[in-house]
Amino acid sequence: MTTSSIIRFRSGRLLASACLVAAALSLQACSTTSSTDNITTGSIPTGSSRPVSEMNEIELRAAADRIGQAYAKNPNDKMAGLNYATLLRMTGKNDQALAVMQQVVIRHPTDTEVLAAYGKAQAAAGQLDAALQTISRAERPDLPDWRLKSAQGAILDQLGRSDEARMRYREALDLKPNDPSVLSNLGMSYVLTKDLKTAETYLRKAAAQPGADSSVRQNLALVVGLQGRYPEAEQIARQELSPQQAEANVAYLRSMMSQQATWKALKKQG
Repeated sequence: MTTSSIIRFRSGRLLASACLVAAALSLQACSTTSSTDNITTGSIPTGSSRPVSEMNEIELRAAADRIGQAYAKNPNDKMAGLNYATLLRMTGKNDQALAVMQQVVIRHPTDTEVLAAYGKAQAAAGQLDAALQTISRAERPDLPDWRLKSAQGAILDQLGRSDEARMRYREALDLKPNDPSVLSNLGMSYVLTKDLKTAETYLRKAAAQPGADSSVRQNLALVVGLQGRYPEAEQIARQELSPQQAEANVAYLRSMMSQQATWKALKKQG
C-alpha cells in the first residue's frame, strides 16, 4: 500500500480495513479485502491450527518463510506461489509479493485465479492502472468470474472511482449472492465516501453470512466505532480478539476520534 496514514492498532495486528480510518479522515484510500485473498488464505498449509486471518505478524512471517521454502523447491507449483505472495502482502512485503506473482503469471499466463492475484499484487505495490488492465485482461464475457469483478472493484475504489467500484461489487454479488468478502468490500467502499450508515448495513449483512471471517467482523467493529458507539464496537471486537486487545483497540479509536483535527475533517465532509 502506498499510503503512510494506515492506523496500526495496539494489539500489533493490522486490521484488515484499517484504511477505513484513513478514508474517513479524507486521507488517501487503500485497498479493500480481496476475495482472492480469502480463497487463498483459507487453504494455506501453514502447519498451524490457527487460521491465517487470525495470526499475528510474527506468526505470519514464520508462515511466509515456510511457504517460501516450498515455493523455492517447486516454482511451478501454482498454489505455493499464490500462497507465498499472499503471505508476503500480509506482512507488508508488497514489492517481493509482486516479484513472486510476476514469475507465477509467466508460468500460468491464462489462469484466471493467477491473473486476479497478480492484479491484487500490482495494486498493493501501487501499480493501480496496471492492476486494472491485468484484471480486465483476465475477464471473459462468456464466463464471468465473481472473483475478478470483486478484485476490479477493490482497485477502482483505490483509484477513487467509487461508483464504478460498487457496480463491479454488485455484478460479483449477482454471480455469487451474499458472498461475505464482496459484501464487506461493498461496505468498505461506502466508508471511503464517508457513508457510515450504509457501510454498516452491508458489513452487518456480510458478518451474518456463514463464510464470514474475522476481518469482516473487525471491519464492522471499526465502522461502529467510527460512529461513536464504542461499547458496541468493543463488544463486536471481543468476538475476534482478546478482551485486552479489544479494549485497547477501541480506546485507541476513541482517542483518535477525539482529536480536534479528526472531528474537523469529518464535519467538513458533513
